[in-house]
Amino acid sequence: MTILDKIIIDKKKEVELKKRLIPVNQLESYSLFGSRTNSMSKNLRNNIIGIIAEHKRRSPSKPNINQNLSVDDVATGYQNAGASGISILTDSKYFGGSLDDLLLAKASTNIPLLRKEFIVDEYQLIEAKAHGADAILLIASVLTRDEIKQFSELAQSLALEVLLEVHNQEELEKSIMPSLDMIGVNNRNLKTFEVSLEFSKNLASKIPDEFVKVSESGISSIEAIKELQPYGYQGFLIGENFMKTDNPGLALKNFINQYSL
Repeated sequence: MTILDKIIIDKKKEVELKKRLIPVNQLESYSLFGSRTNSMSKNLRNNIIGIIAEHKRRSPSKPNINQNLSVDDVATGYQNAGASGISILTDSKYFGGSLDDLLLAKASTNIPLLRKEFIVDEYQLIEAKAHGADAILLIASVLTRDEIKQFSELAQSLALEVLLEVHNQEELEKSIMPSLDMIGVNNRNLKTFEVSLEFSKNLASKIPDEFVKVSESGISSIEAIKELQPYGYQGFLIGENFMKTDNPGLALKNFINQYSL
């Protein structure tokens, strides 16, 4: 059993417990549930360097990336540095995040927020909308085509954009449908944990131009972004590279400033 398998098993249990505590009609009564959302895909298309900067405290492979900074300070720093969007990890057990992180980021910024979570149930989309998300992540490797269709169409009805994450051509081919907005290629092999930009390069031509192409994981330099842009990538999800510093916003600012050098 892989770590991803364990996460999904735990996530399904967690969602069932949450449903008993906070029913959907209660979530729908939250003030943010009726708020307008911001388009992350448009921001990525309209920015010369479309960075989705991530707030990430820890991960299963790295138990302490940065536990000391407040999410509102990180989010504000990212926005001021020129991020096109912010990714907020809300998984608690494996990544140390929470839905409160999403609320705090929403209160302190006005750029699009991605709820980065292991989505296994429609309930989590209602949660995302109720806590201020503008977009949600769907991971093709843990969902069937029917689930991707079900979740992405519900997201569309809630005015939430969808970033679909794939790792290979098989996942991409089973997943392409009109209810997606962005398609992200994870450069990390989840079985071997090998990281290579070749994953993004190899899949680029298979992704229709109607979707914003996003490259995820293993991007730690401007050179990597310049290497991927000719393949049509307009979005770059980067977290650890900034979060491992004492000032992620400043790290992002310095990163972006290198682009024009």
